[in-house]
Amino acid sequence: MLPRMTARAPSRFATPVPTSALAAAPDTDDASRHDVPTRAVYVIVAHPRWRDSRVNRRLLDAARGIEGVDVNDLYSTYPDFSIDVAAEQRRVARADLIVLVHPIYWYSMPPLQKLWLDDVLSWGWAYGHDGHALANKDLWLVASTGGPQASYRPEGYNQHEFSAFLPAYEQMARLCNMRFLPPHVFYGARRSDDAALDAHVSAFAGKLVTYPQWPELIAMAGAPECPDIPVTDRPRCATGAVEVAGDSNESANANAGRVA
Repeated sequence: MLPRMTARAPSRFATPVPTSALAAAPDTDDASRHDVPTRAVYVIVAHPRWRDSRVNRRLLDAARGIEGVDVNDLYSTYPDFSIDVAAEQRRVARADLIVLVHPIYWYSMPPLQKLWLDDVLSWGWAYGHDGHALANKDLWLVASTGGPQASYRPEGYNQHEFSAFLPAYEQMARLCNMRFLPPHVFYGARRSDDAALDAHVSAFAGKLVTYPQWPELIAMAGAPECPDIPVTDRPRCATGAVEVAGDSNESANANAGRVA
């Protein structure tokens, strides 16, 4: 069992948090004296085959080694893909920062992570009419790719920068009135050397410890205004009537772009 870590002192897990990152984290006593708010973090990790994981297993272990961070290994929590929506919504509602940690699958996410988004971020709760549960929270993507960074270039075999595959994440955040933070990406997961992986995991842990005191967040604008989504854009039930939030579990889980 790895010892727990607080923002005041690092634990001795496999990849230590950089001293510079810890120095930026407010001391508990100093924070109370200067009214620095305590911010809650929910880390959601999705990897279908942990035996094959080189990067995400390290990220999962690092997150679990930080005091006060809520960590959910989706494939262990929901092996039958039956997500406890109410429990997940409670965990999300408590968080100021929601972190999605996963390998890139066909330029997107593993299937259980997608199902989690479909079920948990429901109309009338996360977005749409009276859907304000995620307003002004931060969303941070921590992703790993099989291809090297050079492959994410117009001249590379992926033909696009990695940012070209992010609009779905960005628009999801916008509809939920969240702020989409610059992603933390590890390229070439299979072939990168151990030093690069150590640095990546250490930077990840350091950011969890110091959130929201990240230099890049100071210059970022707040979350965008959630656009008004007409109720007529909701999916229709079998009778032809427009569904409204709370009609049933099924209708409450119907999400943007999801069809029967």
